[in-house]
Amino acid sequence: MIILVSACLLGAGCRYDGESKPNDAVLALLERHTLIPVCGEVMGGLPTPRIPSERRGEAVINAAGQDVTAAYRRGAAEVARLAHLYRAKIAILKERSPACGSGQIYDGTFTHTLTDGWGVTAELLRKNGVTVYGESQVPDLVEKGIL
Repeated sequence: MIILVSACLLGAGCRYDGESKPNDAVLALLERHTLIPVCGEVMGGLPTPRIPSERRGEAVINAAGQDVTAAYRRGAAEVARLAHLYRAKIAILKERSPACGSGQIYDGTFTHTLTDGWGVTAELLRKNGVTVYGESQVPDLVEKGIL
C-alpha cells in the first residue's frame, strides 16, 4: 500500500521548531508499505524553523499575527497532487497541526486549547478522497488489519 505520511513522523526535522516527532508505530509500517513523506508547510514554501501557526476559521495565522494561509493552501495542493500521482488513498498525518491535524487542532489563540477541526492539508486530502488518520490511530489500525 502507498501511504502519505507527515515527514516529521518519519524523523525529518521539518516541524515549526526544526525538530521531528519520529513515531515507532509509523516507522514500523515501512516493513510492509511504501511511505511517501510530505510536509504541507515546507511544500508551501515556509522555512524550517518557522513561527508557530494555528488555524482561525479558514485562515492560518502565525504567532506574530501574520496571515500564512496562502502558504498552507499551496502546500496542501502539492500534497494532494502527490496523493493523486502515487494513487495514495490513505494518509497518516501529525495530529493537532494546522496543516495535518485530523479531527482536532489548536484553536488559533496560542493557548494550547484544542477544538474540533482539520488542518489545511488534511482537509484537502479528505475532499479528494484520501482517508486521513492521526499517528495515535496507527497501532489500532494495524491490529485491525487496515494497515
